[in-house]
Amino acid sequence: MSYRIQFGDLRIDDRTRGHLLDIINGNWVSEGPKVKGLEAGWKKLFGYEHNVAMSSGTSADIAACMTLYDFGAKRGDEVIVPALAFAAVGNSVLAAGLTPRFVDIEKDTMNINPYKIDEKINDKTKAVMAVHTMGKPCEMDVICDIAERNNLKVIEDCCEAHGARYKGKIVGHWGDVATFSAYAAHLICCGEGGMSSTNNEEIAEVLRSVKSHGRRPGSIYFDHERHGLNFKMNDLGAAIGLPQIDDFWDTFQKRRDNIKYLLSKTEDLKEFAIFNLEEKNDVNCPHAFSLTLRDPIYNMDALYSFLEDEKKGIMCKRNFGSMPTQHKAFKFMGYEFGDFPEAEYVGSNGLHFGCHHHLTKNDLDYALERLHEYFERF
Repeated sequence: MSYRIQFGDLRIDDRTRGHLLDIINGNWVSEGPKVKGLEAGWKKLFGYEHNVAMSSGTSADIAACMTLYDFGAKRGDEVIVPALAFAAVGNSVLAAGLTPRFVDIEKDTMNINPYKIDEKINDKTKAVMAVHTMGKPCEMDVICDIAERNNLKVIEDCCEAHGARYKGKIVGHWGDVATFSAYAAHLICCGEGGMSSTNNEEIAEVLRSVKSHGRRPGSIYFDHERHGLNFKMNDLGAAIGLPQIDDFWDTFQKRRDNIKYLLSKTEDLKEFAIFNLEEKNDVNCPHAFSLTLRDPIYNMDALYSFLEDEKKGIMCKRNFGSMPTQHKAFKFMGYEFGDFPEAEYVGSNGLHFGCHHHLTKNDLDYALERLHEYFERF
């Protein structure tokens, strides 16, 4: 099916072609100068002191979790995560040999409810992973205060939140380590790729080690100091992402303008749905346009099918679902439906579609027409 509105639209320009030709002419494709350039550009763009390129956002999350072993974690210890997020969040904790401890969300923000974190902390808790879902920042001051009081590390999953700000500070600067995705729908796209960023030199050294099978950073000698895997980005992916570093704030603003336009034209639909609004003094990353139905009678499955219809062509995705209770992949953990009512509600009644910077005003108006056409039946 050919969609008129997709989640992203990667366009290869002459700058990208130039980087790719450098790789071809140099006969070097693995991690090399283009990756180093992307890491340096990331530092300049967002201000994180140390940036370690990864093969995906999931790899970035796994690597961040694996650093916890250098700070006292043991196999099976727990990382607090939101019940609702992309499945990579729960999967990454498990892949690192740890246990996700799920906390319900707030329906309006789709982020972890910080006031439910304390009740889930126990002797095995080693970290909190705050996920800035759909680009909306979590309440990081509250989360960081809880973490400090309980001697916990804070991992900020910023995979959907490049450049977002909470109370004036760019996300990723609140916690101990931040993770990013560079997949097609994201503001910086490497095809596949990710980044782990930190202002802590010790954590950075561990990240560089675990991404390369636990070897000493920069070494190819077979001396493995800790458990690690292969999370390295290659120069081909970095070459695709490099020009987008230069374009980032223009891209950010164009996508943000698209979100603002969509929100301004759906004021009359607020009786039907909750939209991804900004809080005062915060800046959301314009990752996608999200809505959660205010009442199940409006039928998310019907809306999904209506927008995705081949004659309408708006690519949609469900708002993730409750990992522990709405995805069979986590059934072995023993949770029951009803354990996370807010996450389950959003998972059953929410969806999102793209707002990327190549969309025209006509495209946005088309999406708005379809939304209004659907809700007119009620």
